[in-house]
Amino acid sequence: MHSNQETENMKTQKFEDCFKRLEKIVSILEEGSVSLEESIKLYEEGVELAKICMTKLNEAELRIKKLSKELDGKLIFEDYDLDE
Repeated sequence: MHSNQETENMKTQKFEDCFKRLEKIVSILEEGSVSLEESIKLYEEGVELAKICMTKLNEAELRIKKLSKELDGKLIFEDYDLDE
C-alpha cells in the first residue's frame, strides 16, 4: 500500500497523468506477467488512482454545473467553491 506522502503526490498530479498510469496498471495486470505480490501492489495503487480520478472528475463536473439564475432570469456562471 502507498504511504500518505505517495498518495498526496498522486493527488497533485493532473487527471491525465493519473489516468494514464491507471491504464498502464490495468494493462500489466491483464498480461498476468507479474508475481502475485506485485499484482496486489499494483491493484492497490490502481484503486487509489481510480479514487483520485473520480474525485477530480466530480470536482470538474461541479465546476461546470455551477450556474446560477439571477432575479431577471439570466444565467450566470459562478466558480464552485469546494469548501461550501
